[in-house]
Amino acid sequence: MGKIDWNYGIIAVLAGTLFLPFLGQVHLFDWDEINFAECAREMLATGDYLRPQINFSPFWEKPPLFIWFQALSMHIFGINEYAARFPNAVCGILTLLVLYNLGKNLYDKTFGWFWVLSYLGSILPHLYFKSGIIDPWFNLFIFLSLVFLVKSEKEHSEDLLSDSFLTHRTALIIGGIFSGLAVLTKGPVGFLIVALTWFFKLLVFKELSFAKFKRFFVFGCVALLTALTWFGVEILKNGTWFVNEFITYTIRLAKTEDAGHGGFFGYHFVVLFFGCFPASIFALRAILRGYNFFGENVDFSRWMKTLFWVVLILFSLVQSKIVHYSSMCYLPLTFLSALTLKSYFEKDTKVTPWVKWTIGIVGILLGLIVAAVPFIGQNIDILKPLASKDLFAQKNMDAEVFWSGREAIIGLFLVATSLAFPIVLKMRGLLRGVSHLFLSTAVFVQLVLFFYVGNIEGYSQRAALDFYESKQSEDCYVRTYGFKSYAHLFYSRLRQPLNPKYFKENDWLLRGGDVDKPTYVVAKIGDKTELSTIETLEFLYEKNGFIFFRRKR
Repeated sequence: MGKIDWNYGIIAVLAGTLFLPFLGQVHLFDWDEINFAECAREMLATGDYLRPQINFSPFWEKPPLFIWFQALSMHIFGINEYAARFPNAVCGILTLLVLYNLGKNLYDKTFGWFWVLSYLGSILPHLYFKSGIIDPWFNLFIFLSLVFLVKSEKEHSEDLLSDSFLTHRTALIIGGIFSGLAVLTKGPVGFLIVALTWFFKLLVFKELSFAKFKRFFVFGCVALLTALTWFGVEILKNGTWFVNEFITYTIRLAKTEDAGHGGFFGYHFVVLFFGCFPASIFALRAILRGYNFFGENVDFSRWMKTLFWVVLILFSLVQSKIVHYSSMCYLPLTFLSALTLKSYFEKDTKVTPWVKWTIGIVGILLGLIVAAVPFIGQNIDILKPLASKDLFAQKNMDAEVFWSGREAIIGLFLVATSLAFPIVLKMRGLLRGVSHLFLSTAVFVQLVLFFYVGNIEGYSQRAALDFYESKQSEDCYVRTYGFKSYAHLFYSRLRQPLNPKYFKENDWLLRGGDVDKPTYVVAKIGDKTELSTIETLEFLYEKNGFIFFRRKR
């Protein structure tokens, strides 16, 4: 019997301490967080767990796996923000345990810790485990799929995973199952990313063969069968309409900008560089250098570098540019960060000056931006000229949000952390210096979430959410006008409409003469004149750029 590795327990406790508390402190944010949470709420409300719904109509944009996780969480914790975000906190704990196990078996325990710290202590990777979006589970399933696919390709498995009982065929099947789970989480791109990574890695390094194509065909069949556990049942029960709409939406998302989420080609390069600070700085060395520097497990590193570039280029080509589209890069990027740290550790060399300088400059820049926010909040009128053509944005800034000014200490904490890094390195060595940097950044993210996000929400959506929440005890209709939102559905706890006109007549709630419930309409200030001309509506009030109307009955 082997010796117990207590590092697993330490990592689980550390991750749980950082990811589990305060998940429900702030409202969910439109769109993605509230979108998925509302799907889960409607599952509980209708008892229909097969087909996702929004506004009690079929929602074909996402498969149901993550929504099932949220529905289960809401069954345990109730319909609230904590329940909506809890599945990703669990995913965070599991992800760090997977990284440690894989890193330990690839190299050693030190490398496993370098990988864990790189992920835990980088800004966006840490932040997403405190959110209610799909991507953390989606990324974990894709990553595990690729890991088991790699395992099935290797002649010797002991350097990759500790599961020596797995045969190559079993690893191939497990990898296919995880790819199918990724498809059930977010769609076909869960298989596409693995397939492109597999193909380009073997193509670039001249490893393609008929035998490997046969094995990948088996992998693909298993992934398809796994995905059919839902897609197939949906088709058999309800026909192909829902699946056709889902596929059409997925193609449209790749070819066009979704609801204004556009951006330049290098958008995700910038997001990863600053959003994955400080791991991105260390990873640059491994990305820019060749594949075979000291002590490197060449084959797995090639897989990780290929995965990184496939995801980055793929989502740079996609027309819709949203921050979390490149989040799959976090796993290979933090691996490359750990690889750089391992090379420093094994060769007992000093961290290069450009790494220290870059960490200092980026850390100071990000820290000063965060430190400036409360002072801007105290003098918010200085921003209004920047929004001179956007009345809604100007009214948002009228929100009563309290900034003490002491919040700036959090930004200065990151500045101090970045400046202290080379000093700690020199006095305490690489392990403690790196631990100081990443753990301090993790604390920084926690403090920003605790002290900043609620205030930012005060400007962006709180006035509307307060109104929606005030209607929870009333059996009524609440709809938005002129802007897309899911918040009115989730926070008003909309009951399932029974009147067929609700679904068939788009203008019924505004102008219909036989509305069967109290009805409220929420819009932005720019639509006030237009809505005021509708005789069936009565103006209630306006607040922070939102305007509120009630139907006359």
